[in-house]
Amino acid sequence: MTDAEQRTQKFAFLLLENFTLLAFSSAIEPLRLANYSAKTQLYSWRVVGENREGVQSSGGLVIKPDIGLDELDRDETIIVVGGRDVKHSTTKPILTWLRRESRKGMTVGAVCTGAHVLAKAGLLEGRRATIHWDNRDSFTEEHPEIELSQNIFVLDGNRITSSGGTAPSDLMLKLIAEKHGPELGNSVADMMIHTSIRSDKDEQRLSIPTRIGVRHPKLSNVIHMMEENIEEPVSPSSLASDVGMSTRQLERLFRRYLNRSPKRYYMELRLGRARNLLMQTDMSVINVALACGFASPSHFSKCYRSHFGTTPYRERGTQGAVV
Repeated sequence: MTDAEQRTQKFAFLLLENFTLLAFSSAIEPLRLANYSAKTQLYSWRVVGENREGVQSSGGLVIKPDIGLDELDRDETIIVVGGRDVKHSTTKPILTWLRRESRKGMTVGAVCTGAHVLAKAGLLEGRRATIHWDNRDSFTEEHPEIELSQNIFVLDGNRITSSGGTAPSDLMLKLIAEKHGPELGNSVADMMIHTSIRSDKDEQRLSIPTRIGVRHPKLSNVIHMMEENIEEPVSPSSLASDVGMSTRQLERLFRRYLNRSPKRYYMELRLGRARNLLMQTDMSVINVALACGFASPSHFSKCYRSHFGTTPYRERGTQGAVV
């Protein structure tokens, strides 16, 4: 092993308020197990927080940071750990700190919703990135210039981003294997009972057939077209024609497998995306309505209330229920 390989690689995990504990632990545990398996300290880490007294996770657990927004060493890798209500956790001091530290040329990354913070700080310009799938719509609306991937993690030079959940484990396993060999990476995965190491080519979400519990190619294709055409909805007749069916056949297909009409299913998709945008962005209700294919705010409000039991305006007042 060369001197460079033997040198301890240092990480600094910046925890945001309401960070996701699973994403944080998924990033740290592979590093700990790599040290254990290699019987030497290949990795070290410390926790950074704006509030030195403690940062609360979305599950209520409070972690006391090792340091505040202090200067880091040039060879440290910053990982921003986001979670619920990331917009309100993205404070000016945090953005200033990230910009200052990134000017040292260090690697900066993010897990879960942390990519929102990197984008806000201007650190993802000209880069590819990823974010938790539930925050994809709001991120795209706010940062259309950034190429957003649906994969579980993205490595782009000295910028690394990972979606939430257990995806940070796969990211760290890749970094471990790249620096210290696949044998160590596989050993760590084995200790984690992580039987299948995913790569940066794997997508975040389950396939449509798995999600809906139905394996029907034409039904899956229609749902995929619906999901890709939220802002400008496609008529049921056009959807049916695209998969070689009549409109009546499409109706029967949806009724049989999903117990609802294609029109109703499409409306539920559009309203689900609208709720995400209301909860995760500062977009006006009118702009949310337009982004989800509603021609008028009144029609949007009527449909929203019928489905969710509340108006878009009242929903906006309960902001915070983000993964």
